[in-house]
Amino acid sequence: MFSRYLLVIVSLVDFLSDFHVSCCDRNCTNSTVFTPSSLVVKHGDPTSVICSLCPSCPEDIFNLERSVGSHVKNGRTITWTVDKMMEWKTTPLCYYTNTDGHQCCTPLNVTVYKSPDLVSVSFMNHSGPLFESRDYTLQCKVQNVAPVRSVHVTFFRGQTELGQKQNLSKPQEKPVTEVFTLSISTTKEDDGAQYWCQAKLELGPDGPQTPPMVVSKNVTATVYYKPQQLAPSPPDVITLTKGDPLELNCTAVGNPSPSYTWTSLPDGVPPSNSSVLTIQSVASGHEGQYICSVSNDVGTNTVTFRVAVKPDIIPYIVVPAVVAIACLIAVAIYFYKQGRMGQYNLKDVFRFHKQHEAVPTVE
Repeated sequence: MFSRYLLVIVSLVDFLSDFHVSCCDRNCTNSTVFTPSSLVVKHGDPTSVICSLCPSCPEDIFNLERSVGSHVKNGRTITWTVDKMMEWKTTPLCYYTNTDGHQCCTPLNVTVYKSPDLVSVSFMNHSGPLFESRDYTLQCKVQNVAPVRSVHVTFFRGQTELGQKQNLSKPQEKPVTEVFTLSISTTKEDDGAQYWCQAKLELGPDGPQTPPMVVSKNVTATVYYKPQQLAPSPPDVITLTKGDPLELNCTAVGNPSPSYTWTSLPDGVPPSNSSVLTIQSVASGHEGQYICSVSNDVGTNTVTFRVAVKPDIIPYIVVPAVVAIACLIAVAIYFYKQGRMGQYNLKDVFRFHKQHEAVPTVE
């Protein structure tokens, strides 16, 4: 019978102790102190902290409430030890009762973390090539990580940082899988770009000096865009002389690779599917309008060339000049021969204001 009463008394004391701790004052002027003041521990690792009683605090009722591990009291200190942290949420309370029966306690903030199993990047609700000037959503999937509120995700294109994301709205302590998103708008320069993301656990000054980080594999983007001319815009009119070569450059870049079609060509110019149309020697019949259409699956770009051919006036200048020179040479030869026969000085022949007399030669 006495043993039953003793068991009831012990149970009652334990109940009152728990009741007092759960209702203890956490804002006492003199309180217990944990060293370190907060704890960051990797899931599955060992850990320990020390709770110290303030110098003016009585040590009669000085203890530690915990849900995991063990503790050892040594005078005015208590050491809490966990061989293998398997709990995701635990908050030890170090407490004492003052002379007035008022109970003061200090909770220890414990963060149990786990690095992600896998981090992957992709385009949300999209597969295949992207298109220029459209909006897309990059998603970074972080699998089985804790605590999710400490995860900082950074998106990259190549080595360029695109943005950071964090989810502070989820107080979940246990591992979860979370998807972080970032909106982007593509340009043709993004064709072939490498997109990736990294997930880093930012655990504060009490966490590891090097924050745990997992990086995704790269995703290569294929961006389709309509043809864009590489050659400079042609002048309003390309003027050539008959017989000159003609080269019209319609070269463009696009994805997929563009095709070329030359239309509205002058009579006698055969159709072409080349980016450059060449005529070795233009004639008057090559005058006119040339239209080059560059197309791919995204769109079409059109370039118009206007060609004018002027006559070659060089023959009209050269022939009379040659005839005149030939006449001068003939005249010069004639007077030279006359001068040999009559002692003429060729220079005096053209001085018409003087009279010349023939000097008989001496045999």
